[in-house]
Amino acid sequence: MKSRNQSYIIYLLLFSAIIAMVFFSVNQQAVDSTEIPFNELATDIKNGKVEKITENESRLEITYKNSDVIKTSTKDPSMPLIAQLVELGVTPEQLSAENITIDILLPSPMLGIISILSYILPFLLFIGMFFFIFRQAQGSNNAAMSFGKSRARMFSGDHPTVTFDDVAGVEEAKEELQEIVEFLREPQKFIALGARIPKGVLLVGAPGTGKTLMAKAVSGEAGVPFFSISGSEFVEMFVGVGASRVRDLFDQAKRHSPAIVFVDEIDAVGRHRGAGLGGSHDEREQTLNQLLVEMDGFDTDTNVIIIAATNRPDILDPALMRPGRFDRRVILDRPDIKGREAILKVHVKGKPVSPDVDLNNIARSTPGFVGADLENLVNEAAILAARRDKKVIEEPEFMEAIERVIAGPERKSRLINDNEKKIIAYHEAGHAVVINALPEADTVQKVSIISRGEAGGYTIAFPEEDRVLKSRRQIVSDMIGLLGGRAAEEMVFNDITSGASNDLEQVTKLARTMVTRLGMSDELGPMVYGKKEELIFLGREISEQRDYSEQIAQQIDSAIQKLIQEAYIEAKTILNKYRSELDKIASKLLEKETLDADEFQALFPTPVDKNGGIPVQI
Repeated sequence: MKSRNQSYIIYLLLFSAIIAMVFFSVNQQAVDSTEIPFNELATDIKNGKVEKITENESRLEITYKNSDVIKTSTKDPSMPLIAQLVELGVTPEQLSAENITIDILLPSPMLGIISILSYILPFLLFIGMFFFIFRQAQGSNNAAMSFGKSRARMFSGDHPTVTFDDVAGVEEAKEELQEIVEFLREPQKFIALGARIPKGVLLVGAPGTGKTLMAKAVSGEAGVPFFSISGSEFVEMFVGVGASRVRDLFDQAKRHSPAIVFVDEIDAVGRHRGAGLGGSHDEREQTLNQLLVEMDGFDTDTNVIIIAATNRPDILDPALMRPGRFDRRVILDRPDIKGREAILKVHVKGKPVSPDVDLNNIARSTPGFVGADLENLVNEAAILAARRDKKVIEEPEFMEAIERVIAGPERKSRLINDNEKKIIAYHEAGHAVVINALPEADTVQKVSIISRGEAGGYTIAFPEEDRVLKSRRQIVSDMIGLLGGRAAEEMVFNDITSGASNDLEQVTKLARTMVTRLGMSDELGPMVYGKKEELIFLGREISEQRDYSEQIAQQIDSAIQKLIQEAYIEAKTILNKYRSELDKIASKLLEKETLDADEFQALFPTPVDKNGGIPVQI
């Protein structure tokens, strides 16, 4: 803002100087065009042509009789006007008041000031421009000198905004990090016993699990300065800048110790060395080398803890992961049902939530959701309640928000003809009937033919309880449920549509994973086929290295095809068995468009116990 104001002042001075110079230039030109010699003025007075003379210091304005022409002249400033005219032969009678009028004007102070400014302003303008250019050059020099400085943002720990109370669903991670807090509060307690606190802690977890929030909570609990920087802020195009910023960051942390240095997305700078193709990658490797050296340089009494976060620990350099650098790896996994309920309690705090809202039921309906998803869910529910002019957030808003997070907003304006609507109804009813009939499948929660996102309709099914492992039968049941929509289309309409494209993609992916990754094929046995290859500097899988023969490749294709075909046959068998239920559910969907769990169970009670019954044989 300061430099902008200086620019405005420079432009104002420049504009004023130009106006002044133009004004006096035009005025001078106008004066020069009517100037007459003083002796000519005396001759005109003798001839009786002059009517009036206006004297302004040494300048004279002459008005002639019977004429609108006004001319100017200049007199000697050391002598009065009358005396000079008399010397040139003008008689007193010719200068009498009857023949000529002579007015004497007093000098105007403003004209004098303007006249002085006309000479001073150009110099002021020149000095101002020189000062402005000098300051700009000095600012550029300062920017160049600070190019290698760390861009870490420091947060004071005196008034913490985030503590462990604000982090839920990751109790084991909080226990691990509690030791870090104790060390920063009472370092002598550990040093007296010869204990060495971990120099670095690596937070590993899926996006949205709360890695950054956890690091802020550690800083808030310890009450120490917190330096936050992203891994991408180290690396620049110029060689040596990243290493310089690493050195400056650690110098700042040591000066403010005890302190915490948090490096978010450390995989941007800590990728495996030697995997690049040259160019800017050399600069990244130099930055990583400097980071390794700085982390090795800490003493036991430095009281600086490095916390880093990543969701790609597999691509980090081994030297960064060895003991003595990142000694401890803290896993922030997706929360279970209890963790999700605790996270929801944190996010609804301070919001007007209806007492009838069952957070446990919402947590049960959100398997696989991470902290960021749950925060977004609560925010969407609040937006929906405000849109509906409610004073409190009720359970319908939460359930609607779950669907918005999973599939997107409703597209009620989408025009669908009656024939397509009937196909979608039978497609979704096919999914729901097959899933409800399988003992290992999840429980149907909702069926709808209202478009959401890119889907023409959707069927939501959640497990009764969270799972860590998934059996072969459960994966096969998922495949059969996914193929239920295509099987219903073929059975009812004797034709198939493109509506099952996403279902087929997911089924094929599940079958290939079973055969090549999980060893769940009877023909090929418990082996893993193929090695994933990726470009480290891109972090993207680009190919699969085939470590098997063409004969094995044919067997893999046959095994995948067999799994999918058998799942499709099983889906059609189930639909043939429960055809009447299929028709009832499809008709009800055409009538109401959406069925919840209770309405669906009223039309088609679960034929087997989800925890028992006869399993699917494929």
